[in-house]
Amino acid sequence: MSQIDYSSLNKELVIHTSAQGVEIALLEDRKLVELHQEKADASFAVGDLYLGKVKKLIPGLNAAFVDVGFEKDAFLHYTDLSPYAKSLLKFTQISINTPVQSQQEFSSFNVEPEIVKTGKINEVLGQKPNVLVQILKEPIAAKGPRLSCEISLPGRFVVITPFNDIIAISRKIHSGEERKRLQKIIEAIKPKNFGVIVRTAAEGKNTAELHEDLNMLFDKWKAIQQNLSAAVAPQKILSEQTKTTSILRDLLNADFNKIVVDDKQLFAETKAYIQKISPEKANIVSYYNGSGSVFDHTGVTKQVKGGFGKTVNLPSGAYLIIEHTEALHVIDVNSGYKSVSNNQEENALQTNLEAAEEIARQLRLRDIGGIIVVDFIDMKLPENKKKLHEAMEQYMKHDRAKHAVLAISKFGLMQLTRQRMKPEMNINTQEQCPSCQGTGKISSTLVLEDEIEKNISYLHEQKHRSLKVMVHPILYAYLTKGFISIKRKWSWRYKIKLALMEDTTYHLTEFHFFDADGEEIRL
Repeated sequence: MSQIDYSSLNKELVIHTSAQGVEIALLEDRKLVELHQEKADASFAVGDLYLGKVKKLIPGLNAAFVDVGFEKDAFLHYTDLSPYAKSLLKFTQISINTPVQSQQEFSSFNVEPEIVKTGKINEVLGQKPNVLVQILKEPIAAKGPRLSCEISLPGRFVVITPFNDIIAISRKIHSGEERKRLQKIIEAIKPKNFGVIVRTAAEGKNTAELHEDLNMLFDKWKAIQQNLSAAVAPQKILSEQTKTTSILRDLLNADFNKIVVDDKQLFAETKAYIQKISPEKANIVSYYNGSGSVFDHTGVTKQVKGGFGKTVNLPSGAYLIIEHTEALHVIDVNSGYKSVSNNQEENALQTNLEAAEEIARQLRLRDIGGIIVVDFIDMKLPENKKKLHEAMEQYMKHDRAKHAVLAISKFGLMQLTRQRMKPEMNINTQEQCPSCQGTGKISSTLVLEDEIEKNISYLHEQKHRSLKVMVHPILYAYLTKGFISIKRKWSWRYKIKLALMEDTTYHLTEFHFFDADGEEIRL
């Protein structure tokens, strides 16, 4: 199997704005791989910071329910408290009670001892205090948001974590020399009480670029401190950036070659943001002002319609069936009509490899999380099963969500897990049937026949002596069947010149009347 060089993929971002909000499509080599929706009234997004009020402690779960203003209380588990939970509680209380002009520099804050990993929720939140929390998972189905007290503020090159002095370098930076260089830079410019995680994008960046990114995040933390002053729970303290800028922050690299926006204000904001974080890429942002949707113009709509159904077709003729249950997702791989060889095992392997690539795309596109079970086409040879497992891991490498891919079991099933941060993307790709209006039932032929005859009778009474009736071809065949057809009976019965015409654009039960001059008769 050839290795996929994801670093060389051409990436495009297409941004469509409407009254309902913003839709963002990420394309890699013109293939839709991610679709994000940001509603105009969106709240409780991952990364948002809230001042919450602890409402209820559940010792059995070692967790607490916290009111952050959502209709259902949010969930905070002990393991998400952070070792510096006592420092956070102290900082929150001091900030609430201190006027903005009297607040001290955060570097002078006295950090409290860490809490133990195996402690109890009552020991930390027993007084049911107000606490600064960050949204870890958006509300999903009937559940409220999932919270964390491990506050982290992401920038383009670094992430800061208050209350500790740890410096961590991304594992994806492999060069020992580069890791040492980055460590020294951060040690030199980092103030006290801030931990720093150096992101992969920081590789090769100079001190000035890293310092600027850090300063932006320190200013954000200062804004949080100021917003806490006199705050009353529940209250939003700071919003994560918009989906557009957060995606650009996390994904923008040298391979991004186009960003298309159809809203003037968002275009200006996006261009300004790119100018700020990567001036040399500012010219890739373009404004679309053509007629019709930018999604239609760039082919995104067609890919959405073809990519979100229960059945997903593959180029070889093979297809996937994607089913969702309460507990997990099940994907069934079915063989196609094209064969690469006369060898059944080789055909199964090639179809499975093609399916694996599409499955990896579908998981990102639909943002499917939890447990996923894939029923691939049966293969006998262990080396082929190993090839498929390695291929799936390779295809999944570009997925930003945490995931795990297990080897194929003795039953021929592959199990995957994928982190779910927000509700699954679910788009209805079906349209209501114009014949049955979505009921699945249409009028019987006899009832339809009676309906047309009643209209003929009525028009005869209105002194019409010549009529044309336009119908669907199947209805036309039924009404003109035989020498003494239904159409001929009507002509004799009402002594009327009756012409029947067929139109393939009509739905099955649709019909319209026209007079002798070709004008439609409204009934």
